[in-house]
Amino acid sequence: MNRISQMLKLQQELNDSTNGLNWEDGITKNGKKIDWRRCIYLEAAELVDSYPWKHWKNIDASPDYENIKIEIVDIWHFVMSEALRIYKIKNLGSIEDIASMITNMPEFENFSQEKSGEILDNYKQIELVESMIQTLFCKDDINALVISFLTMSSKLNLKLPELYKLYIGKNILNKFRQDHGYKEGTYIKEWNGEEDNVVMQNILNKNSDITPDMLYQKLEEAYSKA
Repeated sequence: MNRISQMLKLQQELNDSTNGLNWEDGITKNGKKIDWRRCIYLEAAELVDSYPWKHWKNIDASPDYENIKIEIVDIWHFVMSEALRIYKIKNLGSIEDIASMITNMPEFENFSQEKSGEILDNYKQIELVESMIQTLFCKDDINALVISFLTMSSKLNLKLPELYKLYIGKNILNKFRQDHGYKEGTYIKEWNGEEDNVVMQNILNKNSDITPDMLYQKLEEAYSKA
């Protein structure tokens, strides 16, 4: 199973568990409307805010590269969810068909390589994010949205190997959140002064071969001490 297919299957499972079956129709099991495109542009805004773009504040600050990666992964969750939705309601095919669509895109070749590319200045990086947002608003085409995401992620030097590792980590973290009261508002997101995203990344960095089950267990251990 290739990485794109595996991530799509995990996203389908997460959405089924969190939102209920038939979430592709646009309504959760709790009757809440789902708008994946709104999710994408709000995460994209958080991605932009990870850069020191404000000319009146913290002008000598550096970009928060760890958070930039997490925001890209969050956007990827929602891009895949939108693809899964469209393919189901339009009867375009299965998860494997979506994976094939993505892996056959010309932009996928650069995205799939581990080697980093040119490091762009902060403003050019922000423009890439805004270009994706423009595609999101101006083109009702899932292929165009995926292409825009692959281009942005590649040029921000989050390639498939690292994105896959972080996606698996965030997928398990999302499951952990749901199991510990995230939807009900009782979940604690800051653990001893660090956001749970940071804790998850630290665990991954210290355990390169960690399994999803082991990651969940280590999150449980850390959360119990929060």
